[in-house]
Formats: sequence, C-alpha cells, structure tokens
Amino acid sequence: MPENASQPPPAADAPVMPLQGLRVVDVSSFLAGPFCSTQLAEFGAEVIKLELPVVGDPLRKFGSVHACGETLPWLSECRNKKLATLDLRKPEGAAILKRMCAEADVLVENFQPGTMERWGLGWDVMKEINPRLVMVRISGYGQTGPYSGRPGFGRIGNAFGGLSYLAGYPDRPPVTPGSATIPDYLAGLYGALGVMMALRARDITGRGQMIDIGLYEPIFRILDEIAPAYQTRGYVRERMGPGTVNVVPHSHYPTKDGRWVAIACTSDKIFARLAAAMGVPETAGEGKWGVVKQRDADRAAVDDFVAAWTGRFTRDEVLAVCEEAQVPCGPVYSIAEIFEDPQYAARGNIARVQDDRLGELAIPNVVPRLSDTPGAVKWLGPAMGAHNDEVYRGWLKLPDEEIARLTAAQVI
Repeated sequence: MPENASQPPPAADAPVMPLQGLRVVDVSSFLAGPFCSTQLAEFGAEVIKLELPVVGDPLRKFGSVHACGETLPWLSECRNKKLATLDLRKPEGAAILKRMCAEADVLVENFQPGTMERWGLGWDVMKEINPRLVMVRISGYGQTGPYSGRPGFGRIGNAFGGLSYLAGYPDRPPVTPGSATIPDYLAGLYGALGVMMALRARDITGRGQMIDIGLYEPIFRILDEIAPAYQTRGYVRERMGPGTVNVVPHSHYPTKDGRWVAIACTSDKIFARLAAAMGVPETAGEGKWGVVKQRDADRAAVDDFVAAWTGRFTRDEVLAVCEEAQVPCGPVYSIAEIFEDPQYAARGNIARVQDDRLGELAIPNVVPRLSDTPGAVKWLGPAMGAHNDEVYRGWLKLPDEEIARLTAAQVI
C-alpha cells in the first residue's frame, strides 16, 4: 500500500484490485481529467471527485438527460467515484484541498494554466505539501509555450493536433473525426498512463512528479508517419475520405443490402488472398496490382473494382467469404448493431449497471482486460455531494459545527 494512503485494508475475501490503496483527488471537470481518474477508479483506486457546491460539474449538463435528472455522459464517465463538493476559489476551500493532498497519492486537474496558481494550489505549492504527490495537469495546449493561456476543448485538440485536416473528402471541408471528444479521452488515457509511470518512478526515487498534457498532443502522437513524411520529403497528407495512405484496398465498401464493410489489405500477401476470393487471382502476384505501388498508383480503379465485387453480395456474405480467405474484413456498425453482436456479448463489452435512481444503464465496460486482477464498474456517477459526509466527517474528521459552517458559506 502506498505510504500516503490511509484506507483500511480490504476484507480477506475481497477481490484484489491492482490500484487498491491508492487515493486520488480529482478537481478536474468535464471530460479529459475526469476520464483519467475514472480509469484509476475502475481498477480499485479510491477517487474523491470535488465539484463546485450548488453548480456542480459541467458534465452534469452535457449530453442527453436521463429521466433521473443526470446526463448520460455523467452517469457513465463518473463511475466508481466518491463525490464531494468544494469551492477551491475560496481560501478555506483551497486549504481543505491542501489537507487532502497532504495524504493523497494523485491530484488530477484540467483548469486553464495559471488557475491553480491563482488559488495558491500550483505544483510548486503542492509538491512542498506532499513530496510524494503525483499531479496530472491536462489543458488545451499544456502548461508551457506561447499558447498555454488559451482555452481549449476536444474539437480544438482535433483541429490543432492535425486530425481534423485529414477527416473527410479532398473536395469538401474537414469534418469531425468521429467525435469531438476524442482528444479528451486520449488525454485522459495518457494521463492515467502517466500516473502509472510516475508511481513506478516514485517507488524508485521516493518522489512524486507533475504530468503535463495538452489536449492536442495525444492527437498529434497517433498520426503515424505524418511528421517524418513531411520532414523528409515535404509531403502534406490531404483528406482521403475512407481511404488510407500507402495501402489499397483499405477502405469502406458498399454491399448489396445497403450496408458497408471495412476491408484492410495492408500487404501484397493479403491482397493476393482477396484477389483469389474475388475470383481474380491474376490481378495479384505478377499481375497488374500485385504490389502496393501498383495498387496505390491505380487507387481509384482498385477501390472501384473491390466495391463492384462487394456490391454483388450482402454484408454477411462478404464477411463470410473474407473470413474463409483470411482477409481482414469487418462490418461498419451502428450502435444498434453493436448491441446485437455476439462478440460484444461474449466479451462483456457492454456493462449493464443497476442504479437505485434509474434502474439499469448500459455503458461501455472496463478496458483493458486483466486476467487476475480485473477492473470493475461498481456504481454510476453519483448525485452531487453524495459522499460529503464520508469525506469531511469520515476522512478529514471535521466536527459537525465546522461542516455546518462551511456548508452555509458554500465552501462545501
């Protein structure tokens, strides 16, 4: 158990969780920071999420509203957390956070750079309070650089990171690449990864550290060869619709029943399998499209040829032929089809969580899958201040009169 943790040990018959004993204080809002701490909570960390009294986290008002009064993103992405209210803008609220962080292992925040410093809660202060603390800081552009003071959201991260420029067709404006929240989720993912590495380093050095992530940085990181291709040959990749640079056929293709399949021929060998399955083996090998350079040079014709073939069959027929030939092929699914798919069911990818306020709610399950110490969804995003008593009376040992005074002053 980490040195700073003060939680009681789990019961002897309780399942082992890889992060049990880890205490995380989450003062972030909306999505990127909260997703970081959610992943830690899924694997056993005690996460205390703090939000403004009365007002609450903006995520409570973002997305579809359930009949219980909470939004679906809140219920899903605030899973497994203990909820308390605290106004960090007030000196007494900042002092309470310092008390918490003196005993915590991790602090997560995603305010605009300089905000925590104005409240007297910057990294320079927090590391003195607790030298073993790990502090995750997620912002639009990171804590440094000429743009660090600018506000940022996921859409800006997609645009500034280079992904939006690639999304869509070459003769049309750039589109949203799947979801405007991709940078938030990726930044949260990298934040959780950073926590794991920082805790491992702490095991060696005895010291915590600060993790600094700009929303655009995970986007830029995943754009495969785009940076070295530009640096070495001045190549600026343009929008390609569903196509993929350097390989073809590697796109989405229509089927006879009005559906779509994704086919990925990432090598000449795989294309040869597809060509044989299509009944045109002569186009592969020594044929006109046998090597990737030939196919890339004739990209439109190759894609049209494959589309004409898939268009003769239903989606399930194309999938069956490709599976038999060991050609990577998958359905382009809507969420309705995901709910009916046996692979999703067999893997338990959709968690169905019971909640006293709303009954059952289906949400994405925990990733990754650990064989011996798996994560779990224990509860959905709680009501505002649901754990105030546990945090302030149970953990910080504040007397009743002090809790009443702070509540009346809307500090908690």
